Amino acid sequence: MSLIKKNDKVKVLSGKEKGRQGKVLKVLTEKGAALVERLNMVKRHKKGGTSASQQGGIIEKEAPIKLAKLMFVCPRCSKPSRVGRRILDSGDRVRYCKKCNENLDS
Repeated sequence: MSLIKKNDKVKVLSGKEKGRQGKVLKVLTEKGAALVERLNMVKRHKKGGTSASQQGGIIEKEAPIKLAKLMFVCPRCSKPSRVGRRILDSGDRVRYCKKCNENLDS
């Protein structure tokens, strides 16, 4: 199970996008990857359809990035950090930032 979720801010650790930050659009758990907004862009050539509504052309879209290459950026301390899990007294499981020790899930 991944500790990175949709709408989290992440930093890329390696590859051509190294050092850049973005928001997670979707986590692909079965692939162990995530789509990050405006990062790892690829071009896909799409063939047009017979009707006017299906338009062809070159489409730019995000390609998945492996979760091992991403590091969570804490919204409270604004630093890349590891994420831990803890169980509250009420029995709820929450994620927390290991740098500032703040709960991430409300």
